[in-house]
Amino acid sequence: MKIVMIASEVVPFAKTGGLADVVGALPVALEKLGEEAIVIMPGYKCVHTVKNPQVKSFTEGISYSKIGKNVLVYFIENKEYFDRDGLYGDKTGDYKDNLERFSYFCKKALELLKQIKFKPDIIHCHDWQSALIPVYLKNPLAEDPFFVKTRTVFTIHNLGYQGLFPKEELPKTGLDWGVFNMEMLEYYDKINVLKGGLVFSDIITTVSPTYSQEIQTKEFGFGLEGVLAKRKDRLYGILNGLDYTIWDPAKDTKIAANFSTKDISGKAKCKEDLQKICNLPVKKSVPLIGVVSRLAEQKGFDIVAEAIDEICHLDIQMVILGTGDLKYHQIMEQMAKKYPKVISLHLKFDDTLAHKIYAGSDMFLMPSKYEPCGLGQMISFRYGSVPIVFKTGGLADTVNDKNGYIFDVYSKERLLQTLKKAVKDFKLKKKWNQLIQQGMKENFSWATSAKKYQKIYEKAMSL
Repeated sequence: MKIVMIASEVVPFAKTGGLADVVGALPVALEKLGEEAIVIMPGYKCVHTVKNPQVKSFTEGISYSKIGKNVLVYFIENKEYFDRDGLYGDKTGDYKDNLERFSYFCKKALELLKQIKFKPDIIHCHDWQSALIPVYLKNPLAEDPFFVKTRTVFTIHNLGYQGLFPKEELPKTGLDWGVFNMEMLEYYDKINVLKGGLVFSDIITTVSPTYSQEIQTKEFGFGLEGVLAKRKDRLYGILNGLDYTIWDPAKDTKIAANFSTKDISGKAKCKEDLQKICNLPVKKSVPLIGVVSRLAEQKGFDIVAEAIDEICHLDIQMVILGTGDLKYHQIMEQMAKKYPKVISLHLKFDDTLAHKIYAGSDMFLMPSKYEPCGLGQMISFRYGSVPIVFKTGGLADTVNDKNGYIFDVYSKERLLQTLKKAVKDFKLKKKWNQLIQQGMKENFSWATSAKKYQKIYEKAMSL
């Protein structure tokens, strides 16, 4: 099959979240399965600062690089639109011309396929920034012989981001007013770009089986639950994979000592190293809880903030890494000052420290209110750090009582109750080691997910 991935961010060239990890890994996994895949993304300013892999000029307005063995990544260049520090906005908010920027990107991506004579079987679009592709293919390009056999698969990574714009901006997309109605792109008198992608794509996927069910409900549907319920026969959930070449405690060069299921002794050295770095008392007997997260309500910081004083009175230590909402920064800063021997707070992004937290912590706290997939719990499994999660989305699909702790009522009380149980179980060496071993044996490799996508592509081609 000839497959094109179209996305607004791709590792290692540009990243704000998990979307970039997926689009950096999936085409490489498909290549290993014998598929022919290429990737198209915007040529942001940051793309040209990536030293390796090298970005080269292709033709005017297009440059390219390579991932995997031979997966070509093409960059749509436009200094006016993409030569900026941020991908989607700056500290004042989203860029005002985002509709214009990503309409341009989608149109140019389709033109590029003709230019390089790559006639795709599947165009796989990701999130709202590429959602106009299915709209163009089913409307102005419906009769285009080049795309007559092309089918589209659209993946929702987070339904909360929809690409909403004033209706007056519709001419910037190049679409006519015929698509601006309740059944298509209109949403409460605004343009909803994501809705267009959901309506016009051949198949919709999302990043975990449970999330595919949740988004059809009012609680998680962000106003699009009706659209998704209408298309439920074309909606599938496929769990994201994890790149085990990056996340492998047996080979990780960023951690104090390597370890594996066969010999876990190095984990104790990693814990000691983390305690020293974080100025926490070096104690083997006290469970160390790791948190690598955005400090936001979606990630469960509302109930963490409510419970934090009581959490600090448990016999634990806690290392928190991440940035987010100012209110949670302030609450956690107060607690770190109040309990300096319990909490070590790091309000920043630090990849090396993240690796050290996964390797050195005994437990990994991830109480997200909603979590389309989640990679943190998958990484914590591999590093023998037992996850404690709320039962939602991809967390519900990966964590159970044999490999971690899961609570099913979203409240401060349930969070505390679950933490207390984990702290108590930590003293039971046999039980704790079983939890660690079970988690480390879990396999969420991209090879498994890529095979599921292959089946989805075949299904789309038969439509």
